Amino acid sequence: MPDVKRVLLCSIDGLRPDALALTPTPVIDDLRARGLTCLTARSVMPSVTLPCHTSMFLGVPPERHGVVTNTWVPQVRPIQSLTEVLKRAGHSTAAWYNWEELRDLSRPGCLDLSYMQKDCYGASSDLLLADRVVPLIREQPTDFTFLYLGHVDAAGHDHGWMSEPYLAAVTRADEALGRVLAALPADGLAVLVTADHGGHDRTHGTASDDDLLLPFVLSVPGGPTGELPEASILDVAPTCAALLGVAGAPEWEGTARG
Repeated sequence: MPDVKRVLLCSIDGLRPDALALTPTPVIDDLRARGLTCLTARSVMPSVTLPCHTSMFLGVPPERHGVVTNTWVPQVRPIQSLTEVLKRAGHSTAAWYNWEELRDLSRPGCLDLSYMQKDCYGASSDLLLADRVVPLIREQPTDFTFLYLGHVDAAGHDHGWMSEPYLAAVTRADEALGRVLAALPADGLAVLVTADHGGHDRTHGTASDDDLLLPFVLSVPGGPTGELPEASILDVAPTCAALLGVAGAPEWEGTARG
């Protein structure tokens, strides 16, 4: 991997990859121009927010980690999470999110900074989250930053995936991402933008491509550009760890991309 000092992982809940061509997303477009893109990355079943994010952080499918609904359950055979692996390797970590159920993705002692804004349902909620955490980021930038933006999913449930309000929410998420990026030191910053699942009509959770396909946008300073032929939500943890020069947990099933 190229020399990377910091990694930003941004998960935009419910972002279908085909939405990127239908609404302005200048921040993500710029990352795509400077990095690798896969618009056919795949999520896991059930394609629901907490199971998918658990797979994102633990690098295994739900049949291994046991979270199959939006209610967290302790693991019988615990797997190290991404933040746990990074923290044990000496890296500083932060998480910024607006859906409280994600609190269990990082075990106690694995985060240096965190901020949870309990409301991803207002139209401006992603921008509000970004504005609230930007001063914290500028004061104490961390080696690994997790940014979760939840309103795109809420707009899909309220108005329908690919509807005008949904696409407007995608544009606002892109703007929120841009505000956070502008607060982070640019030198040696790698960025991975993805999602947990897509959606159709006003729901998700099925095995259809509308629900399972994800964007996977990886921009690394001095790294390769172009199309990434394949990727998976299971690749997120090993990719972020490898960017920071850390070996992934032996149980992780994904592949480091880039």
